[in-house]
Amino acid sequence: MNIEAIKAKVRENQYVSTHHAEIARRADELTFAQVEEALLNGEILEEYPDTGRGESCLLLGFSQEAPIHAVCGWRGEKVALITAYIPRPPKFIDPRTRGGEPDANR
Repeated sequence: MNIEAIKAKVRENQYVSTHHAEIARRADELTFAQVEEALLNGEILEEYPDTGRGESCLLLGFSQEAPIHAVCGWRGEKVALITAYIPRPPKFIDPRTRGGEPDANR
């Protein structure tokens, strides 16, 4: 996926937010404006060539100082926001580094 193409679609309001993205966004108390800001200044961290539903990628962007992850794919000519959340341990050590699974013995 191409970050500039994603940003262009967001600027043109050519994107959709999935139900899953809305649930995740609300769970982390993120506003839609914060997610949009993160998409517009984001960078691609991981690319997923084919997850069974087509190509997608994990983006990292910021809204003010807050890191936000967004997974985006394509729905026809539009960008699909698949999920959006604040990266936290144990899944992420920091916004750019995946963590391990939690230790069952702790």
